[in-house]
Amino acid sequence: MNYPVWYLPTIGGAFFIALIAITHVFVSHFAVGGGLYLIFAERLGLRRNNPAILDFTKKHAKFFILITLVFGSMTGVGIWFIIALASAGGTSLLIHNFVFGWAIEWVFFLVEIVAAFVYFYTFGKMKSGTHQAVGWVYFGAAWASLFIINGILSFMLSPGAWLESGNFWIGFFNPTFWPSLFFRTFVATMLAGVYAFLTCSFLRDGELKNTMTRFSGWWVLVSFLASIPFGYWYLTALPAPARDLVAGKSPTIQMALDYGLYAIGVVIILSLILTLIRPALNVKPVAFVVMMAAFIFLGAFEWTREAARRPFVVNQVIYSNGLTAADLEKAGADGFLASAKWTRVKEVTPENLQQAGADIFRHQCYACHTVNGWNNDIVPLTESMSYRAMVSYIKTIHEKRYFMPPFAGTDAEAEALAAYLVGGLHGKEMVMASPEGESMADQGARIFEENCSACHGYDAIAPSLAGWDADRIREALDHLSQLNEMMEDFTGTAAEKEALTQFLLTGGRVPPDGAVLFEENCSMCHGLAEIQPGMSGWDRVKIRQSLDNLSAINEMMADYDGSTSEKDALADYLAAASKAGDQ
Repeated sequence: MNYPVWYLPTIGGAFFIALIAITHVFVSHFAVGGGLYLIFAERLGLRRNNPAILDFTKKHAKFFILITLVFGSMTGVGIWFIIALASAGGTSLLIHNFVFGWAIEWVFFLVEIVAAFVYFYTFGKMKSGTHQAVGWVYFGAAWASLFIINGILSFMLSPGAWLESGNFWIGFFNPTFWPSLFFRTFVATMLAGVYAFLTCSFLRDGELKNTMTRFSGWWVLVSFLASIPFGYWYLTALPAPARDLVAGKSPTIQMALDYGLYAIGVVIILSLILTLIRPALNVKPVAFVVMMAAFIFLGAFEWTREAARRPFVVNQVIYSNGLTAADLEKAGADGFLASAKWTRVKEVTPENLQQAGADIFRHQCYACHTVNGWNNDIVPLTESMSYRAMVSYIKTIHEKRYFMPPFAGTDAEAEALAAYLVGGLHGKEMVMASPEGESMADQGARIFEENCSACHGYDAIAPSLAGWDADRIREALDHLSQLNEMMEDFTGTAAEKEALTQFLLTGGRVPPDGAVLFEENCSMCHGLAEIQPGMSGWDRVKIRQSLDNLSAINEMMADYDGSTSEKDALADYLAAASKAGDQ
């Protein structure tokens, strides 16, 4: 918590991390797979004694150097710059734990630079065997860089036994290290073919274009097929919470996966066409579409990998807002503002409530949320909540939504954050109304607001509840996780469950009173005491069913034609009366 915050309320630091990191990864994976592609493309030209293929390979090598060593190096430096600004705590932890790992990677990168330049500038000037050996030196160094970086990235997702030991090698060779390494390796060779589609599209020699397009297409197709089992292994090796998020408990991950699935579909379909049907279709617009689709696919993978760690930067170690478990404990005891070095307010008072809340928001929420901005905008996400509901939500936020960090601070600081979100951003009244003496309708509305409104209003779910009776709603509240993996089963008391049921049944309207309904529809013919003996031993279900078939019980009675909620209320009233009569 003791780092200053680079505050860009409408953009957010996370946006820049994603933009720079995904771009760099798209290039750095090409730096690995593209090196291997050059070796085999050169070998193809030598085996066929085809100067045109060799000339293409040399030109592709120049393109390769400009993209990977120039642009790739710039984005690599950009990553270090942006993560130090936007996630200083997480960056510090990675440097302190893996400083020698980073140092080794930089040595391999230096070897890559030298080998790449030697390979390009000696093309055609060196014995073919020696020249290809230089290519292998480059690829070995590039893959070794991937090996090192993969250990650190996979550690962030699955530190495993490092949590107990703190051992460098245990953290490095973590549970997702091997599946991630091989999955990334085949993605890298797939991207080698994708990038080559682009250089092939500039060729004017039709025969050469067809040959190299088909050659490149096989790199894409074979690599994709080879990556599938390692992708599945990667998924099964994830820690259980991360696997649950990927499996559907996070809406942002689900959206990213959908985009990634569509994008890889475009890559594979176009690659099949260019490889097996008509390589001549590899014109610049088509190659560009394949390139962009591959970028979206890799971006979706990286977004998913990052989001699967939520609510952590390093899983189970440091939260996305830079707080650790020790920070949470200290903030709970002494107060967050008193512990943080870079806040304007050090203590919550009635006069500075919203200002204190704004400081807390910057340090605890801004890492993932913007204000009237592009990414996870906090304003529409909180517009349906009252001050009372927001305070309750903040105090239990991690329990309600696992992928959000726990609130760090005192009750007064939770109220200050709620004041900023509800009063400061929405201009709503900040009232902590007491629930004592509230009606069932008010209680149901309050419970819905405190437990449900953070994700959806009543109007959003009303169409799905059409035709549901009270029994079905009660049953659903016990199994909400089966309706939607993002929801938790309702765990309130029986009275709270009933109040919420009636609220959902009536849409917030005052629920019908069974005694009044009996008086208005039945009492003109018989009193309650007269029918109690006839209902002896009946449960609520039987009573509820009988209301639809009163004419079968007595020809003089008409079937009750009230609404579903009125039938439920009358059945509840008669069931209670029957139970009392049996005692």
